Amino acid sequence: MQSMIKELTEKVSVAFAACGYDEKLGAVTLSDRQDLCQFQCNGAFAGAKLYRKAPKMIAQEVAAVLEQNPVFAKAETAGAGFINLTVSDDFLAGYVTAAVQEAHFGIEQIGAGQTIVLDYGGPNVAKPLHIGHLRPAIIGEALKRIARSAGYQVVSDVHLGDWGLQMGLVIAEIEERDSNYREKGVIPELTADMLNEIYPFASKKSKEDEIFKARAKEITALLQKGEPKYRDLWRVMIEVSVSDMKRNYARLGVDFDLWNGESDAAPYVDELMGILEQKHLLRESEGALVVDVAEESDKAPVPPMIVQKSDHSSIYATTDLATILQRQRDFSPAKIWYVVDIRQSLHFLQVFRCARMAGLVPESTELAHLPNGTMNGPDGKPFKTRDGGVMKLSDFYDTVLTEARRRIAESEYGSEDEKESTANKIAVAAIKFGDLINHRSKDYIFEMEKFMSSEGKTGAYLLYTIARINSILRKTGENAEPAAVRIYGLYSAEERALALEAAMASHAVLSAVNEKAPNFVCDYAYNLACAFSKFYHNHHIAGETDAQVRASRLGLCVITREILVRCLDMLGIEPVDFM
Repeated sequence: MQSMIKELTEKVSVAFAACGYDEKLGAVTLSDRQDLCQFQCNGAFAGAKLYRKAPKMIAQEVAAVLEQNPVFAKAETAGAGFINLTVSDDFLAGYVTAAVQEAHFGIEQIGAGQTIVLDYGGPNVAKPLHIGHLRPAIIGEALKRIARSAGYQVVSDVHLGDWGLQMGLVIAEIEERDSNYREKGVIPELTADMLNEIYPFASKKSKEDEIFKARAKEITALLQKGEPKYRDLWRVMIEVSVSDMKRNYARLGVDFDLWNGESDAAPYVDELMGILEQKHLLRESEGALVVDVAEESDKAPVPPMIVQKSDHSSIYATTDLATILQRQRDFSPAKIWYVVDIRQSLHFLQVFRCARMAGLVPESTELAHLPNGTMNGPDGKPFKTRDGGVMKLSDFYDTVLTEARRRIAESEYGSEDEKESTANKIAVAAIKFGDLINHRSKDYIFEMEKFMSSEGKTGAYLLYTIARINSILRKTGENAEPAAVRIYGLYSAEERALALEAAMASHAVLSAVNEKAPNFVCDYAYNLACAFSKFYHNHHIAGETDAQVRASRLGLCVITREILVRCLDMLGIEPVDFM
């Protein structure tokens, strides 16, 4: 099913062609002045230059043709050549009814047959998830779900940091502490808390003890070469860390298709280096091998990218390039997207340029870094614990959940178990919607009171709207399935506005995919909820005495609920039955 914007564009394009003009002039957009019209076409202005004719004359000719089309209730000219369009109630009601009953919910499947590899998360093994891991996880999860709704096959990969010096540091410290492991290779019982304590201790120690640092580097090199003693411990470290990560991500409704790490790209490094050498891209610099990726058009210096250090070890750039090679072999993706901190922009610029120069992917493959800003505290600085340390992700979630529990405790609905489930959903909605309503590249301030409010632009407001609709449908006892929806007419401006907003779901999703930004879905869901609120406060629904009007209004309730639930699912937020 096409988006309404695309469907109307086709009809207006036919009208331009019927008048002897290029059909490409028929592009339709949503009107900025809903008090004047619902949609607008400005093609007459471009046509004036092509046909040496006043834009108003072109607009009048096209509008005259459109007025004969039953899809349009009005087709009028305005100003110097604008075409203002209002669709008929029958067309609008029919469109939203068909969309909510269609297999893909009316969302145009622009990604059918294409694969996106989506890289987000990026935690390091043996280190706890902290507040800095929140945004990539939330944004990446939403983009995965949004792109899938538009027909793309999306392969999500957490891309663990499991292959660098941090591994050698942890192993070296375990070796020093545990004589059984040091002397006999007996792997100790490890927990996530133990690893979370060992890494910062070993990291600090390496800055003060050169002998320990050298040992950690030696162990890292041996690990990468396949030394069994270190590989066995390393595998246990990964297992323990990943298990802990999965628990924490699951609380936020985040998951991954692949739990690959840098180590999974290691088998491709030799092939990568061979390609770079064959393409004559490598040069030596102070014992290291580098690739020059600067271009003449660069407005700021772009330094050479190191792909092999002087000790012949790999670094992030090496494994990132090898990972691109691996992903191309495994999935032949149309797009590879990386949701990673904005501070890594130069790194990805270098990696993508080198990948293009080496021909690791076809020219048609999109390589995109989708940078995210930071979540800040009330002081405008990156969120910290009270003592100034980096807050664990689990501690942050618990803080929000505690507040959600406090609020839901006052509800007269639900058992204690149901209240606990609802509190978790409210907490996730507050965290995710509060984040995703902002463009992913922007910083924002987390404000508990604001994000928890059931009024305003919040996840709680959307949950409350769905709960209100559920209450209406329960009281009426009507069949609340989309297949049962019947809209006999739109009897007021509020009903018309709600139906029009409902019709824009596909447009919002496609905008989010094309701009790689979930905030388009957030804004749309909020606007739909606001339109429903106006409709609800100005009309009788369950108490309406006219059977057809009542059925139509209940149909709008079902449509609104289904779209809101679908939008929240794209954002990784679950609806609630009560609040």
